[in-house]
Formats: sequence, structure tokens, C-alpha cells
Amino acid sequence: MKIIDTKIPEVKIIEPDVFGDHRGYFMETWSENKYEQLNFIPKQDNESFTAKKGTLRGLHFQQSPMAQAKIVRVTSGTVLDVAVDLRKGSPTYLQWVAVELSAENKRQFFIPRGFAHGFLTLSDNVQFCYKVDNLYSKECDRSIRFDDAQIGVNWGIENPILSAKDLEAPTLKDSDCNFVYNK
Repeated sequence: MKIIDTKIPEVKIIEPDVFGDHRGYFMETWSENKYEQLNFIPKQDNESFTAKKGTLRGLHFQQSPMAQAKIVRVTSGTVLDVAVDLRKGSPTYLQWVAVELSAENKRQFFIPRGFAHGFLTLSDNVQFCYKVDNLYSKECDRSIRFDDAQIGVNWGIENPILSAKDLEAPTLKDSDCNFVYNK
């Protein structure tokens, strides 16, 4: 397994070891020993399916005290996956990292607590898997606009397919995001 740094030190790309032969392949998608440097212990496993290319999900996060770190991957299709630093006082505040995740490249993306997360489907029939280190909390569930000018994520699409929740999401300046950077 290889853990790759990004321009935001806490956000990582993970390339698992994949062992293949004429029958197919095998890979570990989680191993406490191998992932211990991420300080991540999963508590919940989630999966979503998106039928149409051009669908955007995000930007989502859970407020403290129920904030979640995530390890995400794609088991069918391809996405552009994005993490945005929302920790006030952070040296990388409002910066974002994007990575292409696909069933083919088998990459995973580690998104720490204090970050918003979203993805754009680059193919039809995307199956997306999340491991999270905190349980879901409806009371702490939040969204911000995918096209918030203050953040400026370049999604590469003008009119994505959006849910009602994402269409109605506030901008960051109008949200109650409570993340603060702790060295």
C-alpha cells in the first residue's frame, strides 16, 4: 500500500496493493495495521449508487461534535472526488484537493475531520463506498453550495444534476460551520 501526500498535508490518496491473475484480483480495502498512520478507526460503512454521469453530490460534512473523517473509494464507474478544508485558522483554509477515483484505478481518498466532501460522477452507474470514523447524526449533517465562489472548486461542469438538498445548500459564509484548526 502506498499513501500519497496532497497539497493539503492531512488529505491523502491511498493506492492499495492489488494482486491480480487470470481469475481477477484481490486487495485489502482496510487494515488497521497498514492504515494506523492515518489515525482512523472506522465506525460505519456507507454506500451510494448514482445512475447518471454529471451528478454532483456535495459539498457535505458533519459538524462537531459528530464530525467524520472518511476513506472513500469507487467500486463501479469513475468520479472526481473533492475535499475542502473548512477549519478556520488552518494554513490551508478554503483550499481543496481533487482526485479521480475509479473502479479501474482502485485508489482511495482519505478526508479528515474538518473538511467538506463532494464528488461528481464522470460515468454512469457509479457505486461509491465510504468508511467513516463517526456515526451519522442528522442534527449535525450540513451542506454548503458546490459552486460557492469563496471556495471556487473547479468541477469542470456547468449544470450538474443536483438533489434538492444540494440545490438549497447555503454558501459557507451563510452556514454555521464550526470547524476550527488545532495544530
